[in-house]
Amino acid sequence: MVVFLSTVFFATSGLHAEDAPFWPRFHGPNQDNKSTDTGLLKKWPDGGPKRIWTAKGIGHGFSSISIADGLIYTAGNIDGKTVITAMDLDGKIKWQAENGAEWTKDVAGTRATPTIDGDRLYHQSPLGNLVYLDAKTGKRHWGLNTLEKFHSKNITWALAESLLIDGDRVICCPGGPECAVVALNKRTGDIVWKSPSAGGDLAGYSTPALHEYKGLRIIFVMTSKAAIGVDADTGKLLWRFKHITPFDENILMPIFHDGRVFVSTPRAGSVQFRIDVRGDQVSTEEVWRSKEMDNHHGGVILLDGYLYGSTYTSNRAQWVCLKWETGEKVYVERGVGKGSLTYADGMLYTYGERGTMGLVRATPETPQPVSTFRVPSEGEGPYWAHPVVCAGRLYLRHGDFLYAYDVKASR
Repeated sequence: MVVFLSTVFFATSGLHAEDAPFWPRFHGPNQDNKSTDTGLLKKWPDGGPKRIWTAKGIGHGFSSISIADGLIYTAGNIDGKTVITAMDLDGKIKWQAENGAEWTKDVAGTRATPTIDGDRLYHQSPLGNLVYLDAKTGKRHWGLNTLEKFHSKNITWALAESLLIDGDRVICCPGGPECAVVALNKRTGDIVWKSPSAGGDLAGYSTPALHEYKGLRIIFVMTSKAAIGVDADTGKLLWRFKHITPFDENILMPIFHDGRVFVSTPRAGSVQFRIDVRGDQVSTEEVWRSKEMDNHHGGVILLDGYLYGSTYTSNRAQWVCLKWETGEKVYVERGVGKGSLTYADGMLYTYGERGTMGLVRATPETPQPVSTFRVPSEGEGPYWAHPVVCAGRLYLRHGDFLYAYDVKASR
């Protein structure tokens, strides 16, 4: 079932314009989880910034939001289905479209965030249903099940990747014995290329990233047992850097900078390795390892030579800062407890999985929150959806609810 309602649209002439906020995919347009907003509050009033609106009816899940052309997108479980929702900038639902059955097993709910590409929307459900919808209306153009199509099988807590668009291609990572990563024609769904299997690894929970280095365009992603690189033009498997975790919980979108790759996972900790590119041949070499940060699914941000993220291990569920170059620990601080984060205007926005929101100066010298407030407890389950700061607003999701806060400083 698809519900069509009237919509209002704005031209996206530039990133984060006041009348056209732009955050078109998981972790934003630059895939680094860093907002370009400026002029934001450096301290919140008691009780937190002003809440502008609350949206209800998006379904249960942990998907974050994407924003483009005057609409906000997310996904959730509704009445036995995975449902994609589009809202206007006032939080009013404009349309909803189904994407197959819902995930109801361990930790029920959606995972992936819709990816917006012009007037197109792409989304993959926890069960592997990949659809291309009209972003303005929700009309379905094509769809397929990636696990069935590429003869793989689902993972313990279900597929979680948010899809990557690369020119005329949509990139997905089904894993399994047939292939690791696949490029599909984004208009037709036809296969453009399939990478080889990465040693038979199933998919990880990781979202792929695309970077160019020394003339080679590379897709970076984590499988169930490794961090891999794939040639974005040919599908060639460039490397498989083994990274084993007790429950195959490779979740982080790999961070790439200046020839080095960083990943962090529960219990196994963090590792950075160097890639050496010679033509289309790539070798890897470990640089450092650290058990100080074992990030779960809250994400890690690289900023000015430092890595910021929370740990997983229950007896020290804290926020950690490491030096990018060496892995040396700079600080460990309790903060809001284990959670997710985003960055904007010199501040880290830390979202604790128990519902406390924190504002922290993004410097290695000041680890403690400047301000905190409690997010409403109207939704169900932990507060796992990643926060978004875009066009002066902070967006926080909890289950069936999305909250929008005004974080602009007074003019």
